[in-house]
Amino acid sequence: MNKKLLVFSLAFPLALSSIAQQKNWDSLAKEAAKTEVWTPVPPVVTPGATPMDAPSDAIILFDGKNLDQWVSVNDHSKPAGWKVANGIITVDKSTGNIETKQSFMDYQLHLEWRVPEVIHGEGQARGNSGIFLASTGPGDEGYEIQILDCYNNKTYTNGQTGSVYKETIPLANACKKPGEWQVYDIIWTAPRFNEDGTVKSPGRVTVMHNGVLLQNNVTINGVTAWIGAHTYKKHGPSPIKLQSHGDPSEPISFRNIWVRPL
Repeated sequence: MNKKLLVFSLAFPLALSSIAQQKNWDSLAKEAAKTEVWTPVPPVVTPGATPMDAPSDAIILFDGKNLDQWVSVNDHSKPAGWKVANGIITVDKSTGNIETKQSFMDYQLHLEWRVPEVIHGEGQARGNSGIFLASTGPGDEGYEIQILDCYNNKTYTNGQTGSVYKETIPLANACKKPGEWQVYDIIWTAPRFNEDGTVKSPGRVTVMHNGVLLQNNVTINGVTAWIGAHTYKKHGPSPIKLQSHGDPSEPISFRNIWVRPL
């Protein structure tokens, strides 16, 4: 047989097979395209240099300089009275709780906190504070994520660090030693209400403490209460509140607080 003819006779079936494979691929690609979504296009967010740093779309609530983004819960006409020095906020129990000037619904919150290296007391009287995810009233009303020194400190488990206070026990105890900075990263989905005040959808929260998952999209049962059941009352966008607990332990400090509305 002629060599050219032999080469052709061998190559022709391969060519036909390649054409068939291409057609098959084109057919599969058309089917796959039916489930591709191209819009809306997610916005571009520039991450911070580290996971601690605020991304480009964050609202800076405390940058180490002042408390301009905060007010006194007791009197909104007064600035927040906590102390700012060396890039940190320190609780001043004489002035009470503070909360953000801005109100929020759903958000991602980053906050760093520290109990003093030398600390006394035990149980709930040891570095007690809290983050109220939505400040729903003039008192301590809101949904509290507990702050407490639980490094070798025993207390009731639905009141330890990272608990939804008096509701949901954290999945782990990730506390560092007193004197070390600790990190909360929190995802909050605010509750929605019907016109008559009944709950349309409850609040939900995810809490990471020092990179450890403590609350995994758990349902909030209502406004935090020290005594009795937690129940809801209708509200809309609300400030974020930090607690001045008033126990005899040394005061808590905070730094690097930012929020991303979702």
